[in-house]
Amino acid sequence: MTPSYDVIVIGLGGMGSAAAYHLAARGQRVLGLEQFGPAHNFGSSHGGSRIYRQAYFEDPAYVPLLLRAHELWEKLAVDSGHEVFTETGGLMIGREDSTAFAGTLRSAQQWGLDHEVLTAADIRRRFPTFTPSDRDVAFYERKAGLARPEATVTAHLDLARAHGAELHFAEPVLGWEADGAGRKAWVVTDRGSYTADRLVIAPGAWAPKLLPDLGVSVTVERQVMYWFQPEGGVGPFTADRHPIYIWEDPDGTQIYGFPALDGCEGGAKIAFFRKGVPSDPDTLDRQIHPEEIAAMAEYLRPRIPSLPGRFLKAAACMYSNTPDEHFVLAQHPEHPQATVACGFSGHGFKFVPVIGEIIADLATEGTTKHPIALFDPRRVRV
Repeated sequence: MTPSYDVIVIGLGGMGSAAAYHLAARGQRVLGLEQFGPAHNFGSSHGGSRIYRQAYFEDPAYVPLLLRAHELWEKLAVDSGHEVFTETGGLMIGREDSTAFAGTLRSAQQWGLDHEVLTAADIRRRFPTFTPSDRDVAFYERKAGLARPEATVTAHLDLARAHGAELHFAEPVLGWEADGAGRKAWVVTDRGSYTADRLVIAPGAWAPKLLPDLGVSVTVERQVMYWFQPEGGVGPFTADRHPIYIWEDPDGTQIYGFPALDGCEGGAKIAFFRKGVPSDPDTLDRQIHPEEIAAMAEYLRPRIPSLPGRFLKAAACMYSNTPDEHFVLAQHPEHPQATVACGFSGHGFKFVPVIGEIIADLATEGTTKHPIALFDPRRVRV
């Protein structure tokens, strides 16, 4: 007899693990399926840190979700006992008309978020690791910080199990189907088949393969994260002295970075934002090439001169991009018993706890109180 559940969750990365927890906590009989191991490093939910910020240059419509996410990050830390979130403050640096600065400021003003505007001299005085040009300014947000992706996924998986979820790892999904009446769904894996009243499909970079009829083009890009040991040590880069940051140049190039998190030899993490190459998740180039390291170090020297002191390590991950870089989070347009969460376009992890809550709403109630109209897949057909 085919095993049956209330909800099957496909993909147990950032979004899927949160969904499994929220659904199980509501008393749903949950099966979670993951093709790799728990909290793995083959997708988009690894690398030790992800930026959290509330004032949002991508669109002010995200702010209510970010405020709720902050509440849920704090709750997750208490409930799980894991260190999942650290408040460090955050800087958005650029020219006054840059997206990073102007868009963030506009978002903060619309929602009445606490912030400061800093001149280049202010930046150099308060955060001496940075060397902005005289024309640069910065938006400073005290409540910004960072989330720990591996710890977050682990925390959600542990809590999902504690609420009765059945989680299967190293079990790739080969396909899924849904009946036309919207009442039943089937999932086939390399081990067997399962049925459920509802599905949650949170496939990360595998969205193009598992959701070919979604109606939204999701393209996958390889991205690289770097860790450098600063000249003179990590002292000036510790979380009590050095905020998370996004820095935009006049040509639109953005880098983002973090304080030093992992002790005196852990270095500080830095990466380009949206400077990747199209890739297939199953054949992703995970080797980091010398010219990539050299380019990152060269870019850093005039901006954060002490950071590229000594290269420590790097890792590849993936962005799953929609054409407008907004998420897909909704019931499937053709299959109402399936909730889809994908296309997080390199800026989704900060939302993980609230995305899990929203997925649970959609899967159990068919609607949510959270504002998610921006994420309807029918908004764009590409």
